[in-house]
Amino acid sequence: VITKLNAISYQVGRTGAITPVANLEPVQLAGTIVKRASLHNADQIEKLDIRIGDEVFVEKGGEIIPKIIGVAKRGIQAEPTKYITYCPECQTELIRNEGEANHFCPNFYGCPPQIIGRIQHFISRKAMDIDGLGGETVTLLYNAGLISNYADLYALKKEQIIPLERMAEKSANNLIKGIEKSKTVPFERVLFALGIRYVGETVAKKLAKHYKSIDTIANASMMDLILVDEI
Repeated sequence: VITKLNAISYQVGRTGAITPVANLEPVQLAGTIVKRASLHNADQIEKLDIRIGDEVFVEKGGEIIPKIIGVAKRGIQAEPTKYITYCPECQTELIRNEGEANHFCPNFYGCPPQIIGRIQHFISRKAMDIDGLGGETVTLLYNAGLISNYADLYALKKEQIIPLERMAEKSANNLIKGIEKSKTVPFERVLFALGIRYVGETVAKKLAKHYKSIDTIANASMMDLILVDEI
């Protein structure tokens, strides 16, 4: 279908990767109303020469995720799109490593969506699976200044949690219990939970099987790691 590109916004993921998102004039496509589409990265925007105000072709890739595949009609005042150079969340200058498609915000310890995203990944079902703690509560705890990394979760006290919005004694108790219970999660899931780049579920399993503890992994040389099955 054809619709108008109204604006481009930029999202910051937990790894610091920046994803440009097209904000579209709402349009019916394959059974749903589409308002947004991923633009992937700066190269893709440049290749298609997409500009704000253009009429664009939108299709659903694999019938699920909408994407822009080209410009149908150039907007009257369409200026060439200049990709952002600073993080939209923390204003740190973005970097782009050679051979990589994405721009990154390097402010690992100070950029809120990265910190919140990492903790949300840490508590997720396939990782630490912490009962009583969801993505919204992580944001709440971060904004209240109670957590700024995963370790802070394990120092939380019930008294700190109860005063927060939508938190009663029961939910605070459940949260503390869930955090306590997560200490029994097997090492491979803890390793996956840390969100190390390139360490997904499968790689975490292989590393955990070979090394048994975080200290041995931390002390492993490049050569040691290469010798691990499938790494």
